[in-house]
Amino acid sequence: MDIDYIIIGNRIKEIRTAKKLTQATLAELSGVEPSNISHIERAATKLSLPTIIRIANALGVTLDELVYGNLVKNAHVSVKLIDDLLSDCSAEEIKALAEVIKTTKNVLRNKR
Repeated sequence: MDIDYIIIGNRIKEIRTAKKLTQATLAELSGVEPSNISHIERAATKLSLPTIIRIANALGVTLDELVYGNLVKNAHVSVKLIDDLLSDCSAEEIKALAEVIKTTKNVLRNKR
């Protein structure tokens, strides 16, 4: 299986921007050159295990959160992602979102 560096770069950028960090700040926190952060987010370079660990630590996330989409077994990351999205929802919002998910799932499965 090939590693999809686009997925990793997008996840790093998504998490970085959600935490309101600039590339320069992430570079400083992780000890990675600022230009490398840009290259990693654009998938213009492959990153080493030590680099991805430094970035994960700087972002306060686990490695599997960064490589999600490359993993064969990633259900636990999906559960965390959904839990994070629902964490500030009311019971009514959760019920409505559950219906949206159920309907979307049915549509996707019936397309096959």
